Amino acid sequence: MGSLVPFQDLNLCPEPPLPATVNISTSATPSATINRTTTFNFLTPKIEPKQEPFDEPTPTETIHQQENFLFSVSNSTPDFIPHPETTPPANASSSADDQNALYSEYFRISELFRSAFAKRIQKYGDVEVLDPDSRAIVPVPEQSQLTPETSPTDGSNLERALSVVVSRKKAGRSNELVRVTNLGIDDQRHFRDLVRRTRMMYDSLRVLVISEEEKRTGPGNGRRARGDLRAAAVMRDRELWLNRDKRIVGAIPGIEIGDVFFFRMELCVVGLHGQIQAGIDTLPASQSSSGEPIATSIIISGGYEDDEDSGDSIIYTGQGGQDKFGKQCMHQKLEGGNLALERSMHYGIEVRVIRGLKYENRVSGKVYVYDGLYKILDCWFDVGKSGFGVYKFRLSRIEGQPEMGSSIMKFAESLRTKPLSTRPMGYLTLDISMKKERVPIFLYNDIDNDHDPMYYDYLVNTVFPLNVFGQGSNNTGCDCVSGCTEGCFCAMKNGGDFAYDYGGILLRGKPVIFECGNFCQCPPSCRNRVSQHGLRNRLEIFRSRETGWGVRSLDLIQAGAFICEYAGVVLTRDQAEVFKMNGDTLIYPNRFSERWAEWGDLSRIFPEYVCPSYPSIPPLDFAMDVSRMRNVACYISHSSSPNVLVQCVLYDHNNLMFPHLMLFAMENIPPMRELSIDYGVADEWTGKLSICN
Repeated sequence: MGSLVPFQDLNLCPEPPLPATVNISTSATPSATINRTTTFNFLTPKIEPKQEPFDEPTPTETIHQQENFLFSVSNSTPDFIPHPETTPPANASSSADDQNALYSEYFRISELFRSAFAKRIQKYGDVEVLDPDSRAIVPVPEQSQLTPETSPTDGSNLERALSVVVSRKKAGRSNELVRVTNLGIDDQRHFRDLVRRTRMMYDSLRVLVISEEEKRTGPGNGRRARGDLRAAAVMRDRELWLNRDKRIVGAIPGIEIGDVFFFRMELCVVGLHGQIQAGIDTLPASQSSSGEPIATSIIISGGYEDDEDSGDSIIYTGQGGQDKFGKQCMHQKLEGGNLALERSMHYGIEVRVIRGLKYENRVSGKVYVYDGLYKILDCWFDVGKSGFGVYKFRLSRIEGQPEMGSSIMKFAESLRTKPLSTRPMGYLTLDISMKKERVPIFLYNDIDNDHDPMYYDYLVNTVFPLNVFGQGSNNTGCDCVSGCTEGCFCAMKNGGDFAYDYGGILLRGKPVIFECGNFCQCPPSCRNRVSQHGLRNRLEIFRSRETGWGVRSLDLIQAGAFICEYAGVVLTRDQAEVFKMNGDTLIYPNRFSERWAEWGDLSRIFPEYVCPSYPSIPPLDFAMDVSRMRNVACYISHSSSPNVLVQCVLYDHNNLMFPHLMLFAMENIPPMRELSIDYGVADEWTGKLSICN
């Protein structure tokens, strides 16, 4: 569909445009066309953010406010985290400056625009098509240099990825539109790992900010700390936001369909959606090489009365015309984000779609799910349900993409409540633990007739040799009555600060964590009793064509949350030597990669940061037998880029030689996504330990 109003063509009109007179059809049928004269004055678009209905109003003064609160990079209690400087919004410029800059660089803009969209304007006869198969939005010299931080591999076919810079080097966002295509396997892994490390840094900093706030005010006292805003501000000040030097159209390298985010600010940090409150992310006209705004992504939450969302097809309502209560109170205008969407439709530019879903969790009442790329097929002006004129856009999901993350989350919700009616075939049992765990564990196989996990006794906790409980135990504990507080005996055992926040989220990984045990006076609800309470999330062991057996969650697991224990029968070195005579099928905990050191690593933010080394732990010198008794963790697959870490924990004894192996999430793990651990040594064909395959 063409433009709804006569847009100025910078290629044909070097002078500022005059008011235009056009004929507009007021009927859907050509025979009933009524001509009338309308005068259009072309104005610089005014951005009116389309706020999401379920979001909290973002306190701008909180985002840009310079505050200081405590954080220490030593092994003592954190006591200093800086806050960023106040920076003006990137798109804060006057209309006069925009127009002067636009027309002063007319010839440069004209050439860039005509080259970028050469195929569409060949009718003028003087445009050369540089590459018919190229989907570049603006021309970039072929000889491009990657920065050392963004050089994945030599000889990779990155096409537009050569222009992707992953750290902000100047204030504001770039005005260059690029599209990244044809990434190789190694390049995909590189960008995925880059996004994973950035998100892990953001989550670590966010929970640390909240923890420091709770130290001063106490849990639940006063205003809730906005750790999401402060963490994003600190990372922006350290130039750690991704994709700030290029505006990427289409898929963002390293972000997969189905990725889940708890906060709008995290979308900005990874470059998926650059607006804090606005539902339409655009390249403004003042920064566009064509002089027209271009939309790159939208957020749809289903809370607007004129929105219609059926998954693959969306009727999206434009922005503007709403009062502070979110009610439509005036007609919308074809400007700002509305104009950007119309222009994206005109030029056939796809947009990223992020859905905001109501989801009850301990972090917020809402999550954001990336659902892939959509094409804008149609745009029209209509009367909304409130009686005011609104712009509507019809979007259709591009075929060939993985299943939408929002659909998977709804499917997982149905499995949690009605498993047999949702998926009637394939279940071997609805609880392989036989009610030994707090929540049931499904066993599912719709591939073959393998029932192997049914033949093992389910083990909830690790079985240690009896002499372990007598060694290193002095029968001492804290005297806290209502729960452990800063400075208590158990806090001192952990180096002066607790490993968890009040919500049970791991703050920083440590060589070993001392949880409160049997000799402590604190109640079971104590903040220092997390992993000993067992499984919280509903897990499913499933048959996989790639890894044999795998494990996935039916719940959304927050980054830093406890998942389960890696349980087995512990063997001493002498016992393991005897056991190996019949073949080495044991698990050796000392081979697990020390991924715990990555969680809470803030060395890129604070150069003085030192990885925790206290409490120290000797090298693990025992093996685990899972040949007859095991738990759900034994079926977790191996990955060199895992989403689960192994953390040593002690609570029922103090013998440092034999800790529990507790598993925590390294990132937000969406429902139905497979869990993975870095085993250190795994079968190269299946990526699993042979005993668990």
